[in-house]
Amino acid sequence: MDSTEIYELVYDAVKQALADENAGGQARISRRMEDGELIFRDGTGKDVKVMPMASAFKKITSVREKLRMIEQRINNHPSLSTTEKAELQVYLTRSYGSLTSFNFLFRNANEGFKGTGGSR
Repeated sequence: MDSTEIYELVYDAVKQALADENAGGQARISRRMEDGELIFRDGTGKDVKVMPMASAFKKITSVREKLRMIEQRINNHPSLSTTEKAELQVYLTRSYGSLTSFNFLFRNANEGFKGTGGSR
């Protein structure tokens, strides 16, 4: 990786950090879900796993951050063509769309996930 590529990665990371800060920083969980629990129950009614909702929310937002990093790496990749980048972008958009089921967890609606229906 040459100095130009490193500069672009750092520039994009700082730009994203500033955008996140201007948007109020890290996404916050809905007040009504703060002390809730996520319960995975099998077909017999037995609780298989119970986790605090705050932990589940942190994991979900962590997935979003990892998708954003993948998106940045794709967009800045020197050997991918514009067409290849666009094709990969479709998968990212669909991934965000799959996560829209969890939007009720966000305190601010604009911090939630969006798929093909709008921008993130």
